[in-house]
Amino acid sequence: MQQQSNIPGFTEITQTAPIANNTHGGRAKCLQRLIRLDMPVPKTLALSFDAVHAIAAGDPANTDAMINSFGDALVSVRPSSEDPDWGGPGAILNIGMNTQRHKELTQELGDAAANALYLRFIQAFAVHVARLDPDMFELPDNPTSEALQDMLHAYQDETDAEFPQDPAKQLSDVLRSMARAWEGTTARLLRQAKGAPADAGLGLIVQQMALGVGKGECGSGVIQFADDITGLPRIKGRYLSQSQGRDALTQEKGALYLTHDDRGPSLEDLCPDCFAKLKQYGEISRQRLREEMQIEFTISNNCLHILDAVRIPRRARAAVRIAVALAKDGIISREEALMRIEPRALSELLHHQIDPEGPRDVFQQGIAASPGAASGRIVFSANAAQASQARGEDCILVRRETTPEDVRGMNAAVGVLTAKGGMTSHAAVIARGLGLPCVVGAMGMEVDRRDKIITAEDGRVFKEGDVITIDGTAGQALAGTARMLEPALDGAFRQLMEWADQACDMGIRANADTPADARIARKFNAQGIGLCRTEHMFFEQERLTVMREMIFADTSEDRAEALGQLLPMQREDFVELFGIMQGKPVCIRLLDPPLHEFLPAHREGQRELAEALDLPVSDVTRRVDALREYNPMLGMRGVRLGITVPEIYDMQARAIFEATVIASKNGAPVVPEIMIPLVSATHEVDLVKTRVDAVAAAVRVEQGHDFDYRLGVMVETPRAALRAGDIAQNAAFLSFGTNDLTQMTYGMSRDDAGRFMSNYVQQGVFPEDPFHMLDTEGVGELLTIGAERGRAARKDVVLSICGEHGGNPESIAFCRSAGFDYVSCSPYRVPVARLAAAQLAVEIPDR
Repeated sequence: MQQQSNIPGFTEITQTAPIANNTHGGRAKCLQRLIRLDMPVPKTLALSFDAVHAIAAGDPANTDAMINSFGDALVSVRPSSEDPDWGGPGAILNIGMNTQRHKELTQELGDAAANALYLRFIQAFAVHVARLDPDMFELPDNPTSEALQDMLHAYQDETDAEFPQDPAKQLSDVLRSMARAWEGTTARLLRQAKGAPADAGLGLIVQQMALGVGKGECGSGVIQFADDITGLPRIKGRYLSQSQGRDALTQEKGALYLTHDDRGPSLEDLCPDCFAKLKQYGEISRQRLREEMQIEFTISNNCLHILDAVRIPRRARAAVRIAVALAKDGIISREEALMRIEPRALSELLHHQIDPEGPRDVFQQGIAASPGAASGRIVFSANAAQASQARGEDCILVRRETTPEDVRGMNAAVGVLTAKGGMTSHAAVIARGLGLPCVVGAMGMEVDRRDKIITAEDGRVFKEGDVITIDGTAGQALAGTARMLEPALDGAFRQLMEWADQACDMGIRANADTPADARIARKFNAQGIGLCRTEHMFFEQERLTVMREMIFADTSEDRAEALGQLLPMQREDFVELFGIMQGKPVCIRLLDPPLHEFLPAHREGQRELAEALDLPVSDVTRRVDALREYNPMLGMRGVRLGITVPEIYDMQARAIFEATVIASKNGAPVVPEIMIPLVSATHEVDLVKTRVDAVAAAVRVEQGHDFDYRLGVMVETPRAALRAGDIAQNAAFLSFGTNDLTQMTYGMSRDDAGRFMSNYVQQGVFPEDPFHMLDTEGVGELLTIGAERGRAARKDVVLSICGEHGGNPESIAFCRSAGFDYVSCSPYRVPVARLAAAQLAVEIPDR
């Protein structure tokens, strides 16, 4: 058995040393694994979290013993946090270098090598330990003796003391500096932003230097065996002769390729034995560490040393391909492959993304409302967007904020940028449904529709027709065209989703308003449509004119006549939806928004409408004013509209049932789900149900064809959640609309909350924006109460959420634990929801 050194305060990393990730950090544990795999790792000591914390508090480290254990060798210190993504202080190399050691190395390695080693240490010590001005300690291009003396004098001038010569004192100062840096306020806030707990510990690694400079072939480099962007097998990295650390990655000049390359010299040509060993170690790491690793190595006089190995930093598409490949090769299980992928990261695979290695000229920061990236010419109106589309030119629709009238323009654009709004604003919700990159809440950006210019927060001015790029993943607007990565819906993605479906134990549906949405939902294997918002079907120009005729009708008969023109259009929509979904459930929400949303808000639009309806402009203006409400989102909308103007719901019910008959004759039997929006009282359901039942009976007689349907309620008012027991008696399902339910529970406009929400979150009023992350305490309690009371009154009632929260992994976890049957979300969030639900089923098998 290998003997281990365990001097108080630190532990030598050997095959059997008591090293653990949660006591010494991931780097220390990984080095132990490399040692167990018989890789040539230089002698290494590990300081535990507790030891480093004690050093930060002022306790002296046993550096005399540490230095003595290495003999005359120089050492380096590196951080070892529990999760490498949490960061840590930078590595410091060549500790132990002093005037005497410099003299010895000059004789052994030559002036240039010895000077380079000493200069590097002085610079790192001055900047990171003594905290001196970095500009005064830049490394010279030529490591001469004069440059060395100049740097030593600069240190003495700045500190009024000679550069420390005692290696133990040097090491002590380095350890104390790194320990205190980790526990500083700035470092703590930075790692907390990456998900680390406030009290996360840091371990430190003291390792014997493999110098990388000197006689024979010497140098340093990094190598990996999979591409960090695509995940495809590929040897990638650099090697630089006469260098240390990661110099090869930062110094292009003189760096070598790794594999044989016609463009220049390579490590494979220069040192074939070392290269062959690196390939061997890469495969061993993949098999035994069960991961694609990036290996840091040094060559000293043709001898290879492995200094470290870290998990390859990777984009989402690479993470998926690597996890699937490891599972297919039997290295990890399918369940582990599922657990290795962050569900939200899948959004990156579904859309174009800006190439992370390309340039970025950011002129405006906003809220990342819908992922993906697109470049196009600026337009300021829906009409301009449609005209641009007709010319075959990509365009970005820029608005202060969007309204339902802008949906046509959003359909024509390749991206959307708004100055106002939050994660659940109109632009954000519609863009996610359409799969459009979208940035909202670009505070400080001025939008001038009249002059057709935008003035960015940094002062730059862009006019209509200028090309910009929207990065909906990062929440940024960029000047010009950016280099893009294609979506990655490849075999690895499909395989991961197949494994997710095998594990998943709750339903995932899509919010889909149009046939195009439904096709996307089918492509992503949604188990049906959980919310079809029928109002979006009325905003096409031909239908909008008829809808406006209905609004201006004075009698029930006139309204019914106008709606009769819409009936075949609605019926065709539903026939197509049912056909696309091929027998899967389709939940159709009856008309929800207030009628004023279908009327033009501006004078120009009102004049055009007056001309189309052959009415005086004054009549149009009067009707628009009459329909205007102080708070339209709490006014005559949803079921209130259906009861007050029942002809609308009658037409929609007839269109649904006639489409059901047609679709059932042509394909799988259809059982439509009809959802009543904004219910607050049981009698509202009774009134609507009576009329819907009557329409169903009439269609059965007229068509000579029987069919079933299910009537349910959209629970989006607090009262509906509290009275769910009463409501469920006449409802086959309760679908919780968490967007409006959050808005009404908080008494806070989801469109305006973006103005103050970031300030609220920063000050700890809310832990997170409740429109972005489901409030499981307040709104969640209403969901729980509604679910319990609904199930108590009707055991077979189906429970779901269909608000934007439905695509959030945290919301899915809450719904699963509360016994909900399914969640519904935007089509492009379906893969995210499927993976999140699968991970929950793997983690907690029994609900």
